[in-house]
Amino acid sequence: MMKTIQTKEAPAAIGPYSQGVVVNNLFFSSGQIPLTAEGTLVTGDIKEQTHQVFRNLKAVLKEAGASLETVVKTTVFIKNMDDFAAVNEVYGEYFATHKPARSCVEVARLPKDVLVEIEVIALIK
Repeated sequence: MMKTIQTKEAPAAIGPYSQGVVVNNLFFSSGQIPLTAEGTLVTGDIKEQTHQVFRNLKAVLKEAGASLETVVKTTVFIKNMDDFAAVNEVYGEYFATHKPARSCVEVARLPKDVLVEIEVIALIK
């Protein structure tokens, strides 16, 4: 069984995709970028952008019946690997004790020229 996730607490999916999909007891999020739920771009530094990405992830996880504590895998896309330490610092605030598997890659460009995008896979509680 597959269920599409949609919440007004995170930016709407604009295009042929959804905020996330639940398959059986797993949630797969789309990549979240630093847009507010209203669609406003957070243009601050890498830390401010990363905090907004986590606000969005928490909202879609909640809608799916999951949480940061049930995340099993993350993929972090950053525009500049020089920002890794700053992203990692913010990331560690959200994954302090629970540490899911993670990949982190530098990419040439992200949607809306943001500095960071993160996607997650989580277990449904």
